[in-house]
Amino acid sequence: MTIPAIEITGLSKSFGSDHKKNQALTDLSIVIQPGEVFGFLGPNGAGKSTTIKLLLHFLKPDSGSLRILGHTVGQDEFRHRIGYLSEFPFFYDHLTARETLLLSGRLSGMTRQAIDQRLPMLLEHMSLTEAADRRVGGFSKGMKQRLGMANALVHDPEVLIFDEPMSGLDPVGRHQIKGLIAELKQEGKTIFFSSHILSDIETLCNRIGIIHKGVLLYSGGLRDFLVAGVGLEESFVRIIEEANRASFA
Repeated sequence: MTIPAIEITGLSKSFGSDHKKNQALTDLSIVIQPGEVFGFLGPNGAGKSTTIKLLLHFLKPDSGSLRILGHTVGQDEFRHRIGYLSEFPFFYDHLTARETLLLSGRLSGMTRQAIDQRLPMLLEHMSLTEAADRRVGGFSKGMKQRLGMANALVHDPEVLIFDEPMSGLDPVGRHQIKGLIAELKQEGKTIFFSSHILSDIETLCNRIGIIHKGVLLYSGGLRDFLVAGVGLEESFVRIIEEANRASFA
């Protein structure tokens, strides 16, 4: 029996006090198999980033469980098997791109020799070879995003979790990141990513999940979700509008 790459079961999370509680997630359950590219969709404030932070143990759930590669999040140590790219990657401005990736590799348990062998390929892949020895503080948004992707990949993880990986990128930067995700898909990596760019979801994903106001509205095959003759954007808007009407009924 294949162990799911990501398994979220009955996940709930709220913020604030009992008097003024904001329910961010309610009984969320998702299963993602190894090798799948899963697109996580929803309007702003739907609970996408909260879900990702819970998966990475940046937050603790109120109830429910999360497992990655069979390991329980918050109990087992398996972070070296995960790569993560946040919507707004943070770096030490005084370090160069090369030093940043070296630090990440060492923190992931890699030897210096293994890092030195992998860095030239990553830097070239991310179009950062010429900027490798520049301080990150002078990087543009697109360069930081590409460095963030290299950072997530430096230790060659099995599961990749990206929060809005194309956020703020120009068309060239988007094309590069989109192409890389397609390559990782071909390599059989498991990829879980949120995005507002629905055309990229349509191109890259096997399956999708749609969340709205902390509630999962759909989880399944992309093709199964699309209405005949209607694209993802129209189908997405339709299910969100139906959920809004139901909440006021």
